[in-house]
Amino acid sequence: MAYATRHDIETLYSADALYVAERGGDAAQTGAAINRALEQATDEIDAYLRVRYETPVVPVPFLLTQLCVDIALYRLANTADVRSEEHRVRYEDAIGQLKRIGKGDMALPVSREPGDPPAHDGPRPIVQTGPVKQFTRDKLDGL
Repeated sequence: MAYATRHDIETLYSADALYVAERGGDAAQTGAAINRALEQATDEIDAYLRVRYETPVVPVPFLLTQLCVDIALYRLANTADVRSEEHRVRYEDAIGQLKRIGKGDMALPVSREPGDPPAHDGPRPIVQTGPVKQFTRDKLDGL
């Protein structure tokens, strides 16, 4: 199950964005290329999310749909004549967000039912331990 569909690409960027998938006018090949790119993008997303989340993520948050579309369009634009700077920037931004989610710097907006356990264990407290301090205010008082 891909996190996005052809309809999502058309909704986000219009049908014109699919020029990168053109396969010589063959609609079947173009459709297959789009589906394959969306599945590959989903696999790439899951590789980053698996660190903190159970995959596939259901229901799919809009953020994942957006990231899936951006990654798929970058993958579809695999030749220099159709790949643009915008494709590269969107792809790199998507990967950056996935890395932040994987590290825990950013949380995935996953809706849960009341009473469900959290999808991850949340922020971890900072714990500092060490030897007893040698120099304290009390010990240094009067020096």
